[in-house]
Amino acid sequence: MKIAVAGGTGVVGRHVVDTLRARGHEPVVLSRGRGVDLLSGSGLDAALTGAEIVVDVSNVTTTSRSVAVGFFDRAGRNLSEAARRAGVRHLVTLSIVGIDRVRLGYYTGKLRQEEIVRAGAVPWTILRATQFHEFAGQFLSGVPGPIALLPSGQGQPVAAREVADHLVGLALGGPGRMAPELAGPQLESLADMARRLMAAGGARKRPVLPVYFPGGMSSGGPLPTGPGPRGTQTFADWLKERHF
Repeated sequence: MKIAVAGGTGVVGRHVVDTLRARGHEPVVLSRGRGVDLLSGSGLDAALTGAEIVVDVSNVTTTSRSVAVGFFDRAGRNLSEAARRAGVRHLVTLSIVGIDRVRLGYYTGKLRQEEIVRAGAVPWTILRATQFHEFAGQFLSGVPGPIALLPSGQGQPVAAREVADHLVGLALGGPGRMAPELAGPQLESLADMARRLMAAGGARKRPVLPVYFPGGMSSGGPLPTGPGPRGTQTFADWLKERHF
């Protein structure tokens, strides 16, 4: 089966592509490097010809509300409309646990993406997953200075590979609208994850100071609110696999 993967070269996307290929399907990567631009729509119609399913794990690296909303609005509209024109029967979109509770600019963009999927003509499934094990490093890279100020509170990080496996299962299972939230196996402190990442050589060493972040980030917003599937790989296990 031909299955298009928007963002198929990213943290989760590359695992989605590998999993699809291992299961005997034909993944088609939608990325600028493959001649497809989600923001302009260039190359979308040709790439989606014959595709039965689209998995959207596209992303933009930003903390700006306007940039995030602009990206997910334009990319989401272009992908949804192109999928409709191509006769795609299932659109699966990866989202984030807590985007309706945590007031961050990027999360606002993801909410906009969800709105477009729900309003579109293509039958859909949205999976909200907790942040990945890579989140500590990504957050640190955006924090300048000699001291890393990180949000206090806890998250429940999940392995990107397990998110990809779950997305593929949902994609092949047919439209399910809002899927149960996917989270990792245990609670973790972002500050503690950052310290352990530094100790393992995965980030520049400096003092880490957890601080209260308003808007839900430090008060349980990133945590799942109900039962759902749980990954098995812990952050400690993930660190052991790294070769920094």
